[in-house]
Amino acid sequence: MVAKPAHLVGGGAPAAHDGEDKLDRVFAALADPVRRSILSRLDGQELLVSQIAQHFDISLQAVSKHIQVLVRAGLVAQERTGRISRCSLTAGPIFDAAVWLNRYSKYWQAQFDLLAATIGNIDRRGRAKARSKRTTRRKRRPARGA
Repeated sequence: MVAKPAHLVGGGAPAAHDGEDKLDRVFAALADPVRRSILSRLDGQELLVSQIAQHFDISLQAVSKHIQVLVRAGLVAQERTGRISRCSLTAGPIFDAAVWLNRYSKYWQAQFDLLAATIGNIDRRGRAKARSKRTTRRKRRPARGA
């Protein structure tokens, strides 16, 4: 059994934990390639579960289980009429995940800045070396008519 960090065990602010639980469900749902593919297929359209399932080499029941994970994460809305189930994308939780991820953009932005500076230094050294070679070649040429 894995011990949870103290801030995740009992007590604390229920609203904060509820937000963390929702985010956990979103990231867990997005971790599976089949579920990400389902979300891609639902982008901009409403589909029946059977229409979604026809694109996968797994059973209709397995696709339904993936859809239920997406529904619990709030990423898919499902409307049932009798035995027919229509699914549509709900983008709100993806936005919430993007906002959470964006808080850490300062770390990768620093890496991009470092990469840009390194490339700039390499480029400057390369141009200086090329100029040096041209200058050296000119000096070595014998004078004409000598």
